[in-house]
Amino acid sequence: MMIEPFSPFRTSEFQVKFATSAWERSQAHALRREVFCREQQIFQNDDRDAIDDSATPIVALSMLGVAADQVVGTVRIHEEQPGLWWGSRLAVHEDFRKIGALGATLIRLAVSSANAMGCHTFLANVQVQNGLLFRRLHWDVVEEFEIYGKPHLRMQADLSWYPPCATPEAGFVALAKRAA
Repeated sequence: MMIEPFSPFRTSEFQVKFATSAWERSQAHALRREVFCREQQIFQNDDRDAIDDSATPIVALSMLGVAADQVVGTVRIHEEQPGLWWGSRLAVHEDFRKIGALGATLIRLAVSSANAMGCHTFLANVQVQNGLLFRRLHWDVVEEFEIYGKPHLRMQADLSWYPPCATPEAGFVALAKRAA
């Protein structure tokens, strides 16, 4: 009798929501350090800055049934001045980047929750290689520039595509597509 090995379990459901617990915030910062310090080498030891003092972190949690397992994606939002909101530090864990719904759902909750809090303009500085994703999600390029030694696009969300989300602590569910 031959026993075939089976693939490791991969969840197909993710909860995208405001980080509401210490472990979610801690894992979100660890993921940002992994992506922006180790992988991309944009920052040396830590990517935290003054914006973190007032920003709201959003996380994508892999779910095991009804229990959250780990943070696999994150982004932060903050209001720079009344009605002007920014999204920044979008990061998805390397093992989960092929799940396109994660980045898109993080972006959707970021803009929709800001929209519910009085946003009239939502901006982000996006690395050029991610520009197509944002364009597909109804963002427009405002300008091109270089920051941290890398080409970026300043982009603005079309708020008409992002209905206000009044329950960001619960957020949205993102589903991974199953292979046929």
